[in-house]
Amino acid sequence: MHGIDWVAVRAKYEPLVDRVTDRYELAELMAQMIGEISALHSQVGPGDTRPAADVPGLAGLGGRFSRAPGGWRIDAIYAHEAELPSEAPPLAVPGLDIRVGDLITAVNGRPTADAPHLLELLRGQAGRQVLLDVQHADGKTVQRIVTPVAQMRENQLRYNDWRVGRARAVETAGQGRIGYVHLREMGPSDIADFVREFYAASDRDGLIIDVRYNDGGNVDSWILEKLLRRAWVFWQPRSPGGAPPYQNMQHAFRGHTVVLMNEDTYSDGETFSEGFKRLKLGPVVGRRSSGAGVWLSDQNRLVDNGIMRAAEEGQIDADGHFLVEGIGVTPDIEVDNPPRASFMGQDAQLDAAVAELKRRIAAEPIPVVKPGPYLRPLKQ
Repeated sequence: MHGIDWVAVRAKYEPLVDRVTDRYELAELMAQMIGEISALHSQVGPGDTRPAADVPGLAGLGGRFSRAPGGWRIDAIYAHEAELPSEAPPLAVPGLDIRVGDLITAVNGRPTADAPHLLELLRGQAGRQVLLDVQHADGKTVQRIVTPVAQMRENQLRYNDWRVGRARAVETAGQGRIGYVHLREMGPSDIADFVREFYAASDRDGLIIDVRYNDGGNVDSWILEKLLRRAWVFWQPRSPGGAPPYQNMQHAFRGHTVVLMNEDTYSDGETFSEGFKRLKLGPVVGRRSSGAGVWLSDQNRLVDNGIMRAAEEGQIDADGHFLVEGIGVTPDIEVDNPPRASFMGQDAQLDAAVAELKRRIAAEPIPVVKPGPYLRPLKQ
């Protein structure tokens, strides 16, 4: 409780209950009350609430647009994982043949030229098919049916674009010798992301694990376990073509590893980063993390399915010292990403991680395993 008199805190906030007019205001009041403890993981959820009637119904197409004569030009279509076609944004669905630079001139027959924004014509259309009039660069106009997505999904598509952009930048800067894994959270779907990206890069000389903006979860020990595996024996195939040896502890990573972290790395993303440091798996690059080190069970649901999350379990090291909470994880190499530079497409933290891996690879190359002379069988 951080020394807080909880009974006195209740007495302090209780007079405000009479001024509460709906469930959201009650949740806000409880949030202010629990904020007195100054422990992260202590969020409040409002539970059953009446849906608002004036929801704007924003929807998107998975791209960026700018006004142009005759309509709205497609400046970018968000990138996605090529092996996951189900993750494609609406404008990138196979068969549409919609390209960057095309002009959207009408939505469901309504001209776009005079609209305040293209997205204004998509309000309330999430999950519904709409008809686009699209003009290609050669002047030819075609009609295409697309299905806009809700604003939350649009945000995810934009995040995916950022993620794929980081991976491509690493592939180019590392000349194919450095892999990239991004974990947006620490849950079941992130295990799938890790498996898909990590094992594909398990033979690289270097690896970046990016947990910037990671919201947490509870799979840090599983990921650290995979990074701790070590190849201890190698098999030499009997092959006339001279096939290279392959390792036991299959897919154990033998290269150098760096973790990227920032001030928005939270909860299990922080526990993973701290464990990575303490197990001496490599350096952490970026900014000090959020400082959410006291965990909880989420078992204290209220009668209306709301919740007043109570931080319950602190993390301690073998000497009994509490970790992370209120302090965060300190990077080994501190690098900031200034807002303007980030807006302009720069990523100083990623650049620093690539540079550090290149330095380590040059200083400590990964040993190449070669078979020695074959032993002749002993004579009987």
